[in-house]
Amino acid sequence: MPLTSEESRVLACLIEKEATVPDSYPLTLNALRLACNQATNRHPIVAYEDRAVEAALLSLKSIGLVRFVFPSHGGRTVRYRQTADERWRLSPAELGALSVLVLRGPQTTAEIRTRAERIAGGASQSEVEEALDALAGRSPEPLAVRLERRPGERDQRWSDLLTGEVPDIAPFVEPPTSHANSVARSVAAGDLDDLDGLAGEVAALRARLDRLELLLGVDDDTS
Repeated sequence: MPLTSEESRVLACLIEKEATVPDSYPLTLNALRLACNQATNRHPIVAYEDRAVEAALLSLKSIGLVRFVFPSHGGRTVRYRQTADERWRLSPAELGALSVLVLRGPQTTAEIRTRAERIAGGASQSEVEEALDALAGRSPEPLAVRLERRPGERDQRWSDLLTGEVPDIAPFVEPPTSHANSVARSVAAGDLDDLDGLAGEVAALRARLDRLELLLGVDDDTS
């Protein structure tokens, strides 16, 4: 079942903060909203309100991906924790790779390994590659996909599939030098067209001059 963009962001933030701020985990609603809206390590940047986060939490709870931790011993604040690792049986490397893909968009394997290091428990490059392959190979609904390499790219990138959508790939833009050459060729072609036009006008004027000389009886032979 595909998640909404709000649900996937909330879930990924819970996964991230479980590893990066364990002393504050599970998160309160306010802390979770701030995690969703933070301006660093996020793409795209969002500005969720409390009710949007609450709606996402309720939906995630209904499908077993989030657990509500109710206060005890005089506490008054409900906290929230992710259960995606249990629900989907994900390894730390798979959990880390999935969270950074959701939070930062399409990335190469090397980028994923670096950014998910704390969540993935220091997984090696090969372990991250295996985790990505495992996410992509899940059935019936894969959680990640390897994107086609674009012209000019050395490494392929990966994207999450929590929302069921593959991100649009921007069309490849030619390097400036190639563009400049293209413009130069266009200008040169235009110049040639102008020269052809001028040559035609000169020929027409020459023909009119010849007719005028014939009418006036002017002999052009100077011998």
